[in-house]
Amino acid sequence: MRCTIVPPHMLERVARVAEDPALRDIARRTLIISSAQRVERRTAGPELPAPTEDFVPDRTINDAQSQEVLPGKKVRGEGAAATGDRTVDQAYEWLGVTFDFFEAAYRRDSIDSAGLPMVSTVHYGRDYDNAFWNGEQMVYGDGDGVLFTAFTGPLDVTGHELVHGITQYTANLEYYGQAGALNESVSDVFGSLIKQWHLGHTADQADWLIGQGLLAEGVNGVALRSMKEPGTAYDDPQLGKDPQPGHMDQYVDTYRDNGGVHINSGIPNRAFHLAAVAIGGNAWDKAGKVWYDTLTSGKIKVAETFEGFAAATVATATGLYGADSAENRAVKEAWTGVGVQV
Repeated sequence: MRCTIVPPHMLERVARVAEDPALRDIARRTLIISSAQRVERRTAGPELPAPTEDFVPDRTINDAQSQEVLPGKKVRGEGAAATGDRTVDQAYEWLGVTFDFFEAAYRRDSIDSAGLPMVSTVHYGRDYDNAFWNGEQMVYGDGDGVLFTAFTGPLDVTGHELVHGITQYTANLEYYGQAGALNESVSDVFGSLIKQWHLGHTADQADWLIGQGLLAEGVNGVALRSMKEPGTAYDDPQLGKDPQPGHMDQYVDTYRDNGGVHINSGIPNRAFHLAAVAIGGNAWDKAGKVWYDTLTSGKIKVAETFEGFAAATVATATGLYGADSAENRAVKEAWTGVGVQV
């Protein structure tokens, strides 16, 4: 299943209501591409070899040259000099930052924890308004320049999509309903943590926005999603209003977007934000450790529910910090704060 950063409901609205027929055409074409080239995510597969002690990234950046072909022409490999193409060089840098984060924070060696090469394709399609993980690599569109800027811009877009790969190799959460919303949320969580780590921001300093800088000038919005305040990231005549709920009382039952995976992810997103802020300090140290260990524990079901995932994070926090710890209380209260019983 192709996991995209821009929710289909945003593009569907643009395709319906945009005054500029060129924007409507771009949105329709982006939706068609995103649905027509679905690639099944690899399952976790056999047990992976243990990572080495000396983790070194293996990055390759390809250029699709505005075609809808993968992987495209190789334009930069690991250790090669910058090309001068900002999109190529930004993709290369963000792969490196993401690799370094998981090595430093959790001793993980690339996406599969065994040194998997990190491959990206840029300049995909013509004005393609999305970025995605296709089960094997990252793919970035250039955006239309009116609603969306280049998708290589925000670090957390790269982080978000690569974490779909980590989920694929660990919990392998299916991409539908609550499990799909958890899949999206986990990517938002670590996408935000990668940015926080890169900027040196503590939990209370972080903006908790996903895709800040992706919306073009003139769009009424700050990002694609807000983990702190789901439902407030944008409210624009062409993109519509951010539909994310932050509590189970507003859970959206829908068959669209694989059962609302990009919408209901706001609930576990806010739970993580509440836990991280309550614990304090660097969010990747303790709250992130709880979520990471839960994801990689092997105890998460493919069709996991919010309640099941919440219970697993509480069990993880108990094991890490103790049943009576402030960290465990923060995790419990975060989930109850969004209406998920633990």
